[in-house]
Amino acid sequence: MTIDEYAAWAATIAKVDEHPSNERLSYLGLGLAGESGEVAEHIKKLLRDDWLDKAGLVEELGDVIYYWACLCAATGQQPSELLAASAAKIKRRISEAASR
Repeated sequence: MTIDEYAAWAATIAKVDEHPSNERLSYLGLGLAGESGEVAEHIKKLLRDDWLDKAGLVEELGDVIYYWACLCAATGQQPSELLAASAAKIKRRISEAASR
C-alpha cells in the first residue's frame, strides 16, 4: 500500500470528505497532537528508564500517521506530494546552511 492509498483508506474510516467541517478538522488535529504526545511519552520514558518500548513507540507512530494522512485528505493534499515538498524544503535549508 502506498502512502496515498493509505490516506484515501484512512479518510474513509475517519469520514473525511472534500469539505470537512471545522469540528472534523479540529478532531483530526487534536488526534494528531494527542498521538504525538504519546510518542513523546515513550521518548521521555527512554530518558527516565534507559529503556525504549519499541513496539509501543511503533504503534504510536502508526497512530500519528493515521491522523496525518486524514489531515492530508481533509486538505486535499496527496501525502506523497507533501513528503516531496518537505524533502525539498529540508534540502534547501541544508544547502543554505552549508553556504554560510
